[in-house]
Amino acid sequence: MMKGMKNMKRYTIDQLAQMIDHTNLKPFADQAAMESLCREAQQFHFKMVAINSVQTALCKHLLEGTDIHVGAAISFPLGQTTLETKVFETQDAIEDGADEIDYVVNLSEVKNKNYRYIEKEMETITDICREEGVISKVIFENCYLEKDEIEALARIARKVKPDFIKTSTGFGTGGATIEDVRFMKEIVGDDVKVKAAGGIRDAETFLAMIEAGAERIGTSSGVQIMASLQTKETDGVMTIE
Repeated sequence: MMKGMKNMKRYTIDQLAQMIDHTNLKPFADQAAMESLCREAQQFHFKMVAINSVQTALCKHLLEGTDIHVGAAISFPLGQTTLETKVFETQDAIEDGADEIDYVVNLSEVKNKNYRYIEKEMETITDICREEGVISKVIFENCYLEKDEIEALARIARKVKPDFIKTSTGFGTGGATIEDVRFMKEIVGDDVKVKAAGGIRDAETFLAMIEAGAERIGTSSGVQIMASLQTKETDGVMTIE
């Protein structure tokens, strides 16, 4: 239980596990690593496994008969591919069984202030996901962005309405921060959810991100986080602000 709580919310351990995207995006992850990832996801009942799109079909097979989603990373981790390439990657991953798509925005066009392009990119990929009944997440990679650029992206997202906006890939120079999560959530309100990812390795940081407004957490440390949470809970329930 966290100190200094005012507006407290109660979560079961399973509800907290269902906020975790269990992640292995390493370029050298082999079949054994995917088998381990999917086995752990089932053990702790995580919401999703987050993987490079080439692993989509394998993970879909490994998780067959479960309610655990397969999430494919698109244009990962740089975002520096054409819209046409991102569309193909998205459609290919969905055909392979992806339940969720996490794509990286074109950061060069953000820096160019070409927000018309960014909006078109977001609309196109979000529309594909919506038509296929797949969850869409837009990765900003905040460590490379100024505050006004984060705000501009969040305002576009509030208009386009992907399911989530996401702080980071975890491969940049920095990951999720409490300040960024709060700022992003303030802008999108209840229209879009926020996912925090990058550098979230312990239970305290995990809970702090939820307190700040994140409704999904991307982490490769989900097993350790859940083990820590299970030692803190009382009667299967945790209370956080």
